[in-house]
Amino acid sequence: MKFFVKTVFFCIISVSAFAQGTRLLRQPALSATHIAFEYGGDLWVSDFATQKVVRLTSTAAVESNPHFSPDGQQIAFTSNWSGADAIYTVSINGGEATRHTWHPSSATARGWTPDGSKILYSSIREIAPSNYERLWAVPAKGGASTMLAKQWGTNGSYSPTGEKIAIDRIDRWDVEWRSYRGGQNTPLIILNLKDFSETLLPNERSTDIQPLWLGDLVYFLSDRDGVANIWSYSPATAALKQLTKFTGADVKWLTGHGNKLAFEREGYLHLLDLITNATTQLNITINGDFPWANTKWEDVSKNVRSVSLSATGKRAIIEARGEIFTIPVEHGDARNITQSSGAADRSPIWSPKGNQVAWFSDQGGTGYSLMIAEQDGLSKPKSISIGESKLGWEPTWSPDGKYIAFTDDDVRVRILDVQSGAIQTADVGGTNLERGEMGLTWSTDSQWLAYAKTGSNGFRSILVWSLKDKSINQITDSFADSFSPAWDLDSRHLYFLASTDLALGSGWANTSSITSDPAYSAYVINLRNEDPSPFIPRSDEETVEEEKAAAKDSDKDKDKKKTDSKKDKDAK
Repeated sequence: MKFFVKTVFFCIISVSAFAQGTRLLRQPALSATHIAFEYGGDLWVSDFATQKVVRLTSTAAVESNPHFSPDGQQIAFTSNWSGADAIYTVSINGGEATRHTWHPSSATARGWTPDGSKILYSSIREIAPSNYERLWAVPAKGGASTMLAKQWGTNGSYSPTGEKIAIDRIDRWDVEWRSYRGGQNTPLIILNLKDFSETLLPNERSTDIQPLWLGDLVYFLSDRDGVANIWSYSPATAALKQLTKFTGADVKWLTGHGNKLAFEREGYLHLLDLITNATTQLNITINGDFPWANTKWEDVSKNVRSVSLSATGKRAIIEARGEIFTIPVEHGDARNITQSSGAADRSPIWSPKGNQVAWFSDQGGTGYSLMIAEQDGLSKPKSISIGESKLGWEPTWSPDGKYIAFTDDDVRVRILDVQSGAIQTADVGGTNLERGEMGLTWSTDSQWLAYAKTGSNGFRSILVWSLKDKSINQITDSFADSFSPAWDLDSRHLYFLASTDLALGSGWANTSSITSDPAYSAYVINLRNEDPSPFIPRSDEETVEEEKAAAKDSDKDKDKKKTDSKKDKDAK
């Protein structure tokens, strides 16, 4: 069954009441007269004199990484218009872009040579079977690319003379990992292109990226003070200096020209005057035609998640692309009961009686809340605050309809009173990986909540929480990995899955467990002491029926009497 949602996308376009201008401007590039940037997958340019914004590209592809030529008339950039990322150039006045690289390996624009004759880019070409980038240069007027050096290089910036280049060697797989201090953090280097000697910039295992060589200094971003800020390094004196001291949000991108630096922070573009050290946030407003922002119908039948059946089993409620639908199991049409493309609606469930449905939603813009509405979607939903919880997972309605249990962003097991809206915390999970994986399930009398929780040894155990006295009892062995509890409808048994041979696989980084293949089985627990064990040994045995044995004894007596009588007659 296919079902559709009428989707309205909201692009962030400022109006005159907002002095900040448009947000989400990214990857600035700077010349003496213009600033270029990426927004909405296209390249834009604005001149400082008139502040007029011109759209340079308008394609279905993604254009990024703009870099001004030294004369400020051309912009080199990356685009996947042809399928793989390749290097293009376009005039600052717009017009048709020119493609410069044709190798099947992707290429990312990184800058220009000081004389403007070549475009610098990074690529994984010619390094198979490994997978790392090196720096290449391609003639701006067309021609074959040449490799700068065999040294790894994901980004680089030439010295004013072009004899040296500052290089960031590592392409980080997670650029948003704050305070990362792992193996991806390597020092920036200054590579001499004549003898290939190297000078390492001072590094404190910090994330040092975005090298930019301007004049006598190399500028770069570093989080060595806890937040990514702009620093400078003098190749002549080896002196380090911190230029910005932002707290909170990181500086995301760095470029520069002359005595000015441009950078991206909190979605806005800023200028840093290197003479006065003053920063200014640019006020750039984008007005454009965005086909992806048009209202349209979307087939979301392939994005189904969070399925819950109604009490009768005739319909199911699902989440798809942030909308909530009910769909028939056999006959009828799908119904969009939220119709709120501007909100994220998550994790729908059906009430035990089947007359209501509930889900989490961020509608209103103040965080997530629990929404409860009639199942037909014709009434306005009731919004219930989930308190200090930022988001909820695996909501579970108690059979009596009075409570909804869920886990939140702090892995707390929360119990919401549907009538009063009061929330209490029943327990806290063992690890933050348990969000949405604790298997919350109510007993048939709504007095107990069962769930799985990870212990200090990494194994999960089944616990039950009492609504009456708030007590918590662990009912499975700590040396078995147990999960997925399920109450029997007879209220006398609890089923779950468990494995007792998981030890080798308990640590994901333990290479000795590479061949471990633990097996899980279904288990059952008696909930009442007086109930007999379902596993009492049984044995089929042969039995002798007493009536037949007595009949045989009677026949023997009759036969004996006849024999005795005959003997008496013969004796006479």
